[in-house]
Amino acid sequence: MSNTITQIEMSRLKPHPDNPNRMSKDNFKKLVRHIEQTGRYEPIVVRPFSPQRTQSSQRNNNDLEISALSAVSAVNEYQIINGHHRCEALKQLGYTTCDCVVWDIDDDQTALLLVTLNRLCGQDVLEKKTALLEKLNSKYKTADLARLLPNTKTQIDRLLELHRESRCIGMKIELAEQDQNNIAFPFVFFLDAEQKKIVEKAIELSSSDERQATNKAQRNAQAITKIATRYIEDRDE
Repeated sequence: MSNTITQIEMSRLKPHPDNPNRMSKDNFKKLVRHIEQTGRYEPIVVRPFSPQRTQSSQRNNNDLEISALSAVSAVNEYQIINGHHRCEALKQLGYTTCDCVVWDIDDDQTALLLVTLNRLCGQDVLEKKTALLEKLNSKYKTADLARLLPNTKTQIDRLLELHRESRCIGMKIELAEQDQNNIAFPFVFFLDAEQKKIVEKAIELSSSDERQATNKAQRNAQAITKIATRYIEDRDE
């Protein structure tokens, strides 16, 4: 597998139909702004592709030694493995070519990478993250940072406040329970069709009187929290 970066025409890049990764409209806008402002992005990972390429037509191990540059000159199309949103952002910005890394891999390897590449990641060390935000805040307003970073302005302001408070008292940042209200944490779980209907109905009923939330995600979070709280209280009685 070669990691040589090469330029490939955008018209030759095709999305993988089984790509499971999705990005919100707001985060996609931030991605576009980031590339537009910096001109920098991670190379897109692709593989040589043709509609006729199937599991049965995989090449032997010797063929897998073909270099990325040789592959570029030998095929007409490339299937995206990692970087679907970056590719769309670049197209939206008018790019005609982009940096790519070509991996000559089979269907099974591709499927494995589609599942893992966007999911194998660590977690931020809060103390280091807030220190970086402090440095950025010396040059950018929090509203401008919110246009580029995954965090909202409210979240960035709270993280900066935590950093300054900890620096003043000379202590490591510990995120107290009451401080978590302004920082969003993803909560992922999977439902079957019947469970989904039940949860959606419960959210609809519970969120009907929620007025302080500014968007659907916040209303849903408040509704689920209310439902969970009532369940806990009922069990404690």
